[in-house]
Amino acid sequence: MSAAPNAFALAWRQLRRDLAAGDVRILIAALVLAVLAVTAVGFVTDRAERALAIEANRLLGGDAVVRADAPIAGAIREAANAPQLQRTETIELQTMVRVGERLQLGDLRALGEGFPLRGAFRVSGADGVERDADAVPARGTIWMSRAGADTLGAKTGDEIALGDAKFRLAALVVQEPDATLDYFNVAPKVFLNLADVPSTGLVQEGSRIRYRLVVAGPASAVETFVQEAKPALGRGQRLETISDARPEIRSALDRAGRFLGLAALVSVVLAAVAVAMAARRHSARHLSGTAVMRCLGASQRTLVGIQVGELLMLGVIASTIGVLLAFALQWAIGGWLAQALKLSIPPASLMPALQGYAVGLVVLMAFGAPPVLALRRVPALRVLRRDLDPTEPSAWLVGIAGFVGLAALLWWKAGSAALGFSMLGGIAATLLVLGLLAWALILVVRRVRSRLRGSLRYGLANVSRRAGTSIAQVSALGLGLMALLLLTFVRTDLLDRWQLALASDAPNRFIINVQDDQVDAVRAFIAEQGVAAPTLYPMIRGRLVEHNGKPVTGKDYQEQGERAQRLAEREFNLSVADHLRDDNRVTEGTFWTGKPAKPEVSVEEEFAKRLGWKIGDRIAFDIAGQPFEGTITSLRSVEWESFRPNFFVIASPGSMDGFPASHITAVSVPPQRTRFTADLVERFPNLSVIDIDAVLKQVRSTADQVSTVVEVVFYFSLVAGLLVLMAAVSASQDERLLEGGVMRAIGGSRRQLRLAQASEFIAIGLLSGLVAAIAASLLAGVVATQVFDLPWEADWRMAAVGAVAGVLAALLAGMFATRRVLDAPPSVTLRELQS
Repeated sequence: MSAAPNAFALAWRQLRRDLAAGDVRILIAALVLAVLAVTAVGFVTDRAERALAIEANRLLGGDAVVRADAPIAGAIREAANAPQLQRTETIELQTMVRVGERLQLGDLRALGEGFPLRGAFRVSGADGVERDADAVPARGTIWMSRAGADTLGAKTGDEIALGDAKFRLAALVVQEPDATLDYFNVAPKVFLNLADVPSTGLVQEGSRIRYRLVVAGPASAVETFVQEAKPALGRGQRLETISDARPEIRSALDRAGRFLGLAALVSVVLAAVAVAMAARRHSARHLSGTAVMRCLGASQRTLVGIQVGELLMLGVIASTIGVLLAFALQWAIGGWLAQALKLSIPPASLMPALQGYAVGLVVLMAFGAPPVLALRRVPALRVLRRDLDPTEPSAWLVGIAGFVGLAALLWWKAGSAALGFSMLGGIAATLLVLGLLAWALILVVRRVRSRLRGSLRYGLANVSRRAGTSIAQVSALGLGLMALLLLTFVRTDLLDRWQLALASDAPNRFIINVQDDQVDAVRAFIAEQGVAAPTLYPMIRGRLVEHNGKPVTGKDYQEQGERAQRLAEREFNLSVADHLRDDNRVTEGTFWTGKPAKPEVSVEEEFAKRLGWKIGDRIAFDIAGQPFEGTITSLRSVEWESFRPNFFVIASPGSMDGFPASHITAVSVPPQRTRFTADLVERFPNLSVIDIDAVLKQVRSTADQVSTVVEVVFYFSLVAGLLVLMAAVSASQDERLLEGGVMRAIGGSRRQLRLAQASEFIAIGLLSGLVAAIAASLLAGVVATQVFDLPWEADWRMAAVGAVAGVLAALLAGMFATRRVLDAPPSVTLRELQS
């Protein structure tokens, strides 16, 4: 009954003694740094992800939106009246807009007070200065989209007639918070105060009106609203959140989230490296003391209780320090991030702190318990013979269990099965290669060291003489460098992709409804305007009618969800292509070459997955009363960020000849070409030009914010990782300090010792850096293509830089850790290490 309390008391006494003597400072430092890195990255990631989600919601005008074709009432409105939620509403309808003698169908949007709840309208007044609107249009006034005003020839101050009422045009909308891109909704947009709608007389029985209820508030309140509103949705109603945002916005946010998960994984790997090396040193320093306790009659159970108890107490103390430091640090980073992103950063949640404790304790027990458990089998003769080291087979079972725990942590932090598997596979393969190459290095050094002379011979002899230590150091340093280089490679690919996709010359005008006999003339006109020659793509409107010979409607896709049902019910934009552009990539099946004998189609992979379509399926469309059927022969991934015309379904050449078609293109119009749209429409009145500058600005803004978050987390992870690597390298220096003390005692000079140490660390660093760079390059390719859906090419220049970084990291960390050999008198060093 008293064994456990006694073991606990002895463990506490031993921990206090070790703390006073400084014997566990490396282990505590390694664990604090590990927990600090994991928790701080978690805090920053958690706050940044929630801030970006809130900011991205400005594309909806709120955090959640219910759309309906009838006034919204009942349970949904009651849920929106929750105390923590803000609520507003809008209605939309199409009506004729009159400016002087010009009359055109317009898209009318009536805005309730407070709209938008997220984001803001960017408007331009009579003075031409752009500003954020602080309210909806005043009663008796309206706003109009800039493109709509160009189409109607309207300017601020003009009188605009809507139904039975007339309004003054007070401002032009440069950017709207919930801007969308719809190829077939090109009518001028008009915005007015919701209270002015009755005076127009436009709302009558039979009017086609679209109603929107918009809510915003704390994440928990919005989630509650979503959970209550979903079951209450009726016919003609749908609920939208940020998951329904534009594809390029979702893509940027998803990739950023996966990168932040990767940064957290790297922190876990570095934590494991540092703690494993520090625990090895800790157990080595307790060998003699444990042997003395065995001589005094201590049982194995007591020894296990003392050592494991000390580890647990040490883990709790170090984890608490790391979490508190991370909490303090994230406030500073959060404040800076709020200024950089120009948005409010939500407070941190408790989850990253709990993750920090979990990572700290699991990593400590996984990599610290095996060498510590081995102490219970230390022979009593170890008091007299220092060459006797204990072996503990059961410790490896604990280590395996701990590794499984670490794998679970990696899976948890990854948030993606593909990312978790990639990291685990990469770690296992890298460790195996590092261990084998380290052993090969030891064999080579043993053969050639007799031919060497001076400090070089002594330094390389240390590599082969301490085989276990050298293999451990090469593995630890190589694995840590691999993790940091992987993060660097993926971050570079990610940022390059965003910068390329959202370049300043991205298309900002979509031109649609170009007829076959106008293609050459439109292309020539665009060239005359000094705009790059465009590619025009055929576009055919069709409605899905059959799947594998079975008639289908939207109701047949109810099991796949509301979004799938909406996709099946709407008209499809079909096109024809004889080859794929660089922003489309085949992920399954084979894209046709030439002109296939029978009609084939290629489908965007996410679209096909949502509708349950597979390779070999036959799909049929009704195109203006004519049937078209094709077999799915390939699935594609599409880079929606390119802002070029893309289609969910593409047909093979010749398969759609004879069907009614128009053409679409996208061009990048320089800002100084202010008359481009007006001149084009005047020359070709049937064309419709969609100005997407507002959408581009929103996407660029979100991408810039996401890039800033990625950069901050990357650099923080890099600094934390370098500190953890320093702790890992420093944790195995006792043997070098002992040998250095002996060398100093027998007359070795400072220069000789420094050269010997440098040659050893260069050999270890060169091997670690080369393997880490190659492993990181290969793993970056797997992660980039399978997890981030990014194109990837091996960059061996960066791999070479990684190898050099490995040499420098090992050299600097090792020389810094062994500086005591030169700074302290040999007698002091030898007395400390032998005591």
